Amino acid sequence: MDERNQWCFACGPRNPIGLKLEFREEDDNYLTTFTAGPEHQGYDGIVHGGIISTLLDEIMARYIYAKGFEAVTAKLEIRYRKPTPIGQPLTVGGRITGKLGNIYQLTGQITLPDGTVTAIGKAKVAVIGESAI
Repeated sequence: MDERNQWCFACGPRNPIGLKLEFREEDDNYLTTFTAGPEHQGYDGIVHGGIISTLLDEIMARYIYAKGFEAVTAKLEIRYRKPTPIGQPLTVGGRITGKLGNIYQLTGQITLPDGTVTAIGKAKVAVIGESAI
């Protein structure tokens, strides 16, 4: 990670209350893992919906950022399919599904170790400034 965005709630290493996500690219997928603790729950034993939304927003918007472009989320849709339990390692993945002008369309999902998808997301991410990929 470069020197910018060190305090990002999702990925900033200097944020003492942040999620400290680390990312990798595999084929056309952008991935991270996260295990939620009790401090991330809404109802007992279930990850708060805002944290789920944050994970999906980050995996999708940051993928474009990781490609070398300044990018911001223009639209975010989340579908909560099942409660996401705390204490289990979650795989969060995103991929680019389309592009129109400076807007990228992406999808993302959160998956439990057994393969169960607990939440899916769609995003439109806008590249700011220079032309896109």
